[in-house]
Amino acid sequence: MATSPCSSSGVSSSSSSGLGADAGLEIRTRSVEQTLVPLVSQITTLINHKDKPKRSDKTLQAIQRVGQAVNLAVGRFVTVGEAIANENHELKEEMSVACIEARRAGETIAQLTDVASLDHPESDSHITIFTDKTGVVKAARLLLSSVTKVLVLADRIVIKQIITSRNKVLATMEQLEKVSSFQEFVQIFSQFGNEMVEFAHLTGDRQNDLKDEKKKARMAASRAVLEKCTMMLLTASKTCLRHPDCESARINKDGVFHRMRLALEQVIEIVTDSRPNGENEMVPISIYSGIKEFKNKVEGLRENLYFLSKENLSTMLEVILEHTEDFTDSAYTSHEHREHILELSKQAKMELEQLVSVWMQAQNQKTKDLMEDLEVAILKTCQCMNELKREVHSAATSLAADLLKYHMDHMVLKALKITGVEGNLEAVAEYTCKLSEQKEQLVEMCRLLRHVSGTEPLEITCIHAEDTFQVTGPQIISAAETLALHPSSKIAKENLDVFCEAWESQLSDMSMLLREINDVFEGRRGEKRVYLSLPRPGEQAKIAKLGLELHLLTSDVDSETEKWEDQENEIVQHGQGMSSMAYSMYLFTRGEGLLKTTQDLFHQAEIFATEGTKLASALHAFSDQVHDDDKPSLLLEAEKLISMCKQLQITAKASVQGKSATFTKVDACILKTRNVMTLLCQLLPLCCKLLRKNKAGNDCLKPAPPWREDRMRTGTNAHTPERRAETFGIKSLENHVTNMTFLESK
Repeated sequence: MATSPCSSSGVSSSSSSGLGADAGLEIRTRSVEQTLVPLVSQITTLINHKDKPKRSDKTLQAIQRVGQAVNLAVGRFVTVGEAIANENHELKEEMSVACIEARRAGETIAQLTDVASLDHPESDSHITIFTDKTGVVKAARLLLSSVTKVLVLADRIVIKQIITSRNKVLATMEQLEKVSSFQEFVQIFSQFGNEMVEFAHLTGDRQNDLKDEKKKARMAASRAVLEKCTMMLLTASKTCLRHPDCESARINKDGVFHRMRLALEQVIEIVTDSRPNGENEMVPISIYSGIKEFKNKVEGLRENLYFLSKENLSTMLEVILEHTEDFTDSAYTSHEHREHILELSKQAKMELEQLVSVWMQAQNQKTKDLMEDLEVAILKTCQCMNELKREVHSAATSLAADLLKYHMDHMVLKALKITGVEGNLEAVAEYTCKLSEQKEQLVEMCRLLRHVSGTEPLEITCIHAEDTFQVTGPQIISAAETLALHPSSKIAKENLDVFCEAWESQLSDMSMLLREINDVFEGRRGEKRVYLSLPRPGEQAKIAKLGLELHLLTSDVDSETEKWEDQENEIVQHGQGMSSMAYSMYLFTRGEGLLKTTQDLFHQAEIFATEGTKLASALHAFSDQVHDDDKPSLLLEAEKLISMCKQLQITAKASVQGKSATFTKVDACILKTRNVMTLLCQLLPLCCKLLRKNKAGNDCLKPAPPWREDRMRTGTNAHTPERRAETFGIKSLENHVTNMTFLESK
């Protein structure tokens, strides 16, 4: 039987075969780990055959076939590895050495298993798997180590792609910070949106591939920040451009850029497994994890009375009780909970004193009575810790439930929006104080929930939520102050709406998080939050990517409609309506917004398609006003729009049954909506240009800049350097190693 090939720090050894790999090669991704499984399976088959006393012709032929299959697959594998080396000069030396070692090991295994044609495989005249007891093990170990090294080196290319993508995003962000004209901003932001989509794709794939659940949770948190901040960056920057002398608008924008840079840096820390200046990540210990470790040590005394000191046990309890002060010192903990926690803390000290007393006696004299007394002391100590754990859980979750219920009406946010539009600076100041109080309550709630979250990923989610409230609160305040100073500013109002939506979204996420924490406490495995309750993680990621692309396209359409002087124009109104509906569909991919079920989504897609058809009719009417030279191109685009909307309507109306079929329909509806929005992004600037040209009455205007068309080509180009590099990545190597699976051990 094959053993699991990998552990968190390298490739584990097989006790039956003595296989192992370079302990310095840490395997951090599932794709690398799973690629090694068939290789280990085949090699283990060979190793296990050498101990069998009977060697029939069938057995010998099977051994030879497996050996040849391993050698052939390794040969193909090495060819891909060598191609990677040639394409990536910084890896060439290491990769070439690993490929040479793998090829040599594969050939050795083929020679040692060349036994089917021999009358006496045990003959000393021909060294085989039967006569060389250690040779095949050495060759197998070398092969496993070298193949692992090739895979890990190839994985560096994926990391390099993510770093390169991050650098592009940062460079474009710097340009966005410096722009002074709205037109220049729109063009650069379009490029930025395209780069963010590419970064989201790369990091989403990496997140799904990570083995470490803690790193997965950190990656998810960072990517969530980047997704929400993309829209914030758009509206905050537009507000700054519209009101360049407004200090609160500048503060608001600077906060978004700073937060995005921190999130980008954290993503790179995760994928490279490094921190600035070699610092170690410091995550505070929660009460739950402290109690779990303490109980394990206490219960370990049953097996070994000498494996730790009483000082160690006392220190562990002291640390736990120090953390309970977060509850007893909190202004938001009820009097009843505070008293119970203090009583249980005092009892825990007494139980430990009794345990230590019996434990010390048992070390000197191991009698039956003392061992029974020790068992009672262990049970009483663990029971006390369980009660303490239950009490802090109740304190944290009841506080969270009350706060979430109280703040779910978003009254403070609504008041800020109203007073901001009124230009009432005094009222805005009053409500910003209330929002600051609310922020402090929610931050404290997150800190207490972290102590009782039960798993490391949920702890990280609590920390992320705390950071979100800490940062978003002041950003809402600066956005509200800007609106109060410029009450008639449409963009300032939109900017405040975006930050308020982020706050509301985080409150909604907290309700889901609270349910997961309760699930873990009650012994149910808390199901991870998913989009649409889809069947598999890969499908959820696909929907998330489409949703992000749709989100960015709505921003582009909104930017284009704002350029029109006549906001009552029929084309503009249809475009704005379609953008609003597409945004609702994006929110659905996040589990937010007014669309609650897949049927809601399908109905929205139908209405969206109908609105698109109306827009096409408006374009036909508009074509009668333009010059004959421009008419064919406009009518061609209108016909494209009609065709795409008809396809979307057919898809939305099609009846399906079953979860998988429903997902396929959801995917198709969002994909086709995205395609329509892409066309809309091209149509709006074209119509705007033709309208101005028609009004001017001449053909002297310069052609529209080609950035948007370039963007569309870039978004779908499969021949860019990054795309070419992907074809030489882990997937290619997987295909070759997986070819080994066609031979199973008999």
